[in-house]
Amino acid sequence: MRFVPVKSEDTQAVLMLHRARRLLVGQRTMLANALRSHFAEFGIAEPEGQAGLTRLIVLALDAPDTALPQAAREALAMLAAHLRDTEVKIDALDHEILEWHRGNADSQRVASIPGIGPLTASAIVAAMGDSGRFRTGRDFAAWLGLVPSQNSTGGKTVLGPITKTGDRYLRTLLVIGATSTLWRRRKESGTWLAAMTARGKTARQISVALANKMARIAWAILAKGDTYREPVAQTA
Repeated sequence: MRFVPVKSEDTQAVLMLHRARRLLVGQRTMLANALRSHFAEFGIAEPEGQAGLTRLIVLALDAPDTALPQAAREALAMLAAHLRDTEVKIDALDHEILEWHRGNADSQRVASIPGIGPLTASAIVAAMGDSGRFRTGRDFAAWLGLVPSQNSTGGKTVLGPITKTGDRYLRTLLVIGATSTLWRRRKESGTWLAAMTARGKTARQISVALANKMARIAWAILAKGDTYREPVAQTA
């Protein structure tokens, strides 16, 4: 029998906000891909990114009568309207999550970690629940699927890609935050990031390793009631 830790009503509420957001974000991606695909069938394409997608939405809702067949215009307009409505709902959920974050001391302390904002911090606090569930920060990172897989070959243990088990939504938020941090601080010297780059690691490998590190730091902050302190850069 597997026992599931009981979360407080407050934590369960914000977790529900995140689950609803995850669902809507997935729907937004599906709608955006469908809109691009259907327009492409008529030879209309826009570059990847929000600007190109916005132009397609405007075209779907305000296309001249002669631009596309009526049946196609009606279908595209429905998709575009649904996409806009979904974005409004995601924005509303983001606002609710931000309000919860502002009233939660643990979430605010986790958000002091570089690369972690209110969205990711609140998701960490909600998903972790009682930090005592995990003996170490590595256990929490492993629960998120942010540790290398292990395979035995010829009596030797070989490390492979991350396991990608656990909460995909939270893992994705952490990797996105890590990638953003890597991009901002890529030219700094004497840092852990600089050392990883010097070892020949790819940007993807460094982002995942940093996401792992962020998860372990978040656990330490919540388990020990600590605050984040920026490491001192190593001098050459």
